[in-house]
Amino acid sequence: MKNVGAAPVEELATRERSTRNRVARSILDHGPSTVADLAERLGLTQAAVRRHLDSLVAENVVEAREKRVYGNRGRGRPAKVFALTDCGRDAFDQSYDSLAVEALRWIERNAGGEEAVAAFARDRIESQGGAYREAVEAAEPARRTEALAKALTADGYAATARNAPVGEQLCQHHCPVAHVAEQYPQLCEAETEFFSRLLGTHVQRLATIAHGDGVCTTFIPHGTPQTTESASARTAGRNPA
Repeated sequence: MKNVGAAPVEELATRERSTRNRVARSILDHGPSTVADLAERLGLTQAAVRRHLDSLVAENVVEAREKRVYGNRGRGRPAKVFALTDCGRDAFDQSYDSLAVEALRWIERNAGGEEAVAAFARDRIESQGGAYREAVEAAEPARRTEALAKALTADGYAATARNAPVGEQLCQHHCPVAHVAEQYPQLCEAETEFFSRLLGTHVQRLATIAHGDGVCTTFIPHGTPQTTESASARTAGRNPA
């Protein structure tokens, strides 16, 4: 006997999986998100979002965290946000992590130690940074962080720029090399130094995905732009990432 109910059940399961993937992708693109954030972005009810989040948590794709608050915290319980786990990030585009780590390990052992890795990291960001430089130089001074965010997004970093007290925050909600940077923070350090030179001011890395944070966050203070040399000198060796 033909099972007439099989096709609708399979279609429903496919739609559920598709929506679940949209929820995970929204977290990837926008960083740790509340249920209300996700519902508004995706046009879903909060009940539906919670159902999909429960499944994603069970699959170890996302995890619940306490929302980080900058500045004074108000009364009441902190909002809960959902962030991608390492396994969740693996599901996107980190399939070459092992090869990259092995290559950097070979460089470290055979081509000059940690300084050789740092030199590679600096050369890497300079090589891929041409589009970032063009975007920043073409933008008005007040929109340069936003221009950099758009250029980074085009390279898969899902970046945004937002105002912060006495400055701006550049947030990268995805990092294609996060697992490699866990073992070789020189990649984060070189990127931070590059941002400093590019924007002409001292910048500070507040958080990185490589260190377990939900977002790579860089603080760009308001103030008089510095020369490239002075900005780079103040940044070098001080990046906490």
